[in-house]
Amino acid sequence: MAETSFDLIVIGAGPGGYVAAIRGAQLGMKVAIIERENLGGICLNWGCIPTKALLRTSEVFHLMHRAKEFGLKAENVGFDLPAVVKRSRQVAGQLSGGIGHLMKKNKITVFMGEATLPAKGKVKVKTDKDTLELAAKNIVLATGARARQLPGLEADGDLVWTYRHALDPKRMPKKLLVIGSGAIGIEFASFYNTLGADTTVVEVMDRVLPVEDEEISKFAKKQFEKQGMKIIQKGMVNKLDRAKGKVTAHIEVGGKVETQEFDTVISAVGIVGNVENLGLEELGVKIDRTHVVTDEYCRTGVEGLYAIGDIAGAPWLAHKASHEGVMVAELMAGMHPHPVKPESIAGCTYCHPQIASVGYTEAKAKELGYDVKVGRFPFIGNGKAIALGEAEGMVKTVFDAKTGELLGAHMIGAEVTELIQGYVVGRQLETTEEDLMNTVFPHPTLSEMMHESVLDAYGRVIHM
Repeated sequence: MAETSFDLIVIGAGPGGYVAAIRGAQLGMKVAIIERENLGGICLNWGCIPTKALLRTSEVFHLMHRAKEFGLKAENVGFDLPAVVKRSRQVAGQLSGGIGHLMKKNKITVFMGEATLPAKGKVKVKTDKDTLELAAKNIVLATGARARQLPGLEADGDLVWTYRHALDPKRMPKKLLVIGSGAIGIEFASFYNTLGADTTVVEVMDRVLPVEDEEISKFAKKQFEKQGMKIIQKGMVNKLDRAKGKVTAHIEVGGKVETQEFDTVISAVGIVGNVENLGLEELGVKIDRTHVVTDEYCRTGVEGLYAIGDIAGAPWLAHKASHEGVMVAELMAGMHPHPVKPESIAGCTYCHPQIASVGYTEAKAKELGYDVKVGRFPFIGNGKAIALGEAEGMVKTVFDAKTGELLGAHMIGAEVTELIQGYVVGRQLETTEEDLMNTVFPHPTLSEMMHESVLDAYGRVIHM
């Protein structure tokens, strides 16, 4: 077997891996990337992008039912689930093809196959045709993660689904159980509930969307219940009894177990890093709860070996992975990039209503010892929100009372996944409350609520 040498080999072509490869190529490196399934990884093919296509459909469907509010007529509104799914897959396919074009444009060698690390600086690739041996001074692990399977709750693709089955459903659920109320669980609950499924969500923690600020979680729960969802908090699904066409779920709440029947279950109880069968332990790579242990620069402790994205731990977000990909490529090139700060990474959930946040929650800021000033502004006080017919929501900001530093921002409502970037930029620029107060926000826009929330934190709110 002939050995092929590169400056950089990336294992995994998801949003972390392919970005690392492109940045490496831009910096003059000879780069190879290895992918076992689809260019673009889970995010582009079976995650972020196709779910947003589905959720856009449910959003339009929701608005069609509200046509009368806007002076419009839409009668006998319905949907064609196979056509809905087909559009979602076409969107993913178009973007996956675009990644292939970017690889060619940047002269990155693509190997489709399974990778292992037989020794430091060495990668073995098993393709459909043969086995190749590659070498590189720098190797980036970007193998991502997969859905966690709990004993007794394993997916079968028929009655019990993972996110992947839910993206390409064989049928429309009539009575749906979603286990887990993180971003993935709530997004699928929102999609299927809007299309008419009788939806129940079970969350083991004391509130839905448990990583979000408590006020946002409570607001979200009210909105979901208003839409007809049933929310069970502090609940645990102990067992699923499967029969033809139905699942009996044993749900424990407060020490009591009740049974309920469903025709479909979606398990969204977290993820597991893809660390197996790579040869990591033999190289001396430390693994903690299925994730590779790294320092702030994504270094594994093995010379020339980095781990980025989901395999390197929370937050499990595509944009975090991409930024880490850029950082490690620049580090290899002798540059001095800043490490990625998890608390400056925004989180977005595309349910209805949307949820977005960055930085510390109010509770976390207090726990860290900050004296805080908190501002809030409701969507009902914003002209653009009322004009859009989207008056349910709020913006909340948390400041350090001593310095005016923006510690965190939390939003729920229409288009907040787009608005949050304003606060992300503010945190990156180390903005204070004075900077935000003196910024002129355009009118009429939803962004004005960001301004008003800041003003409210300091007793200067105008429109409330």
